[in-house]
Amino acid sequence: QVQLVESGGGLVQAGGSLRLSCAASGRSFSRFAMGWFRQAPGKEREFVAGISWNGRNAYYRASVEGRFAISRDNGNNTVYLQMNSLKPEDTAVYYCAAEARPFGLGQRPNTFGYWGPGTRVTISS
Repeated sequence: QVQLVESGGGLVQAGGSLRLSCAASGRSFSRFAMGWFRQAPGKEREFVAGISWNGRNAYYRASVEGRFAISRDNGNNTVYLQMNSLKPEDTAVYYCAAEARPFGLGQRPNTFGYWGPGTRVTISS
């Protein structure tokens, strides 16, 4: 079992930045790919970014490419999402996720099996 807890959400103006953090516990963090998803009001949850178990590969949805950066600190069991140039359409609840099986890439949304409770991000125009 794995526990994930997000932090860092909040209210910022368009063009601003936020850094989300996700603390993981309960299993060998460094063996598992991690990711970030988001769900806006009235919409389905969508994949935002993923990072491979060893941190060498990162993947992004097209709308955040070049603005968001995912990273991980295996020593501290933490994954981050740096969000820059934020837009109102980035407003959502952001969820940290972990892949169900070890040594994955974090590229495919359907491979994630563990979720945090989410942190709310609101971007004002």
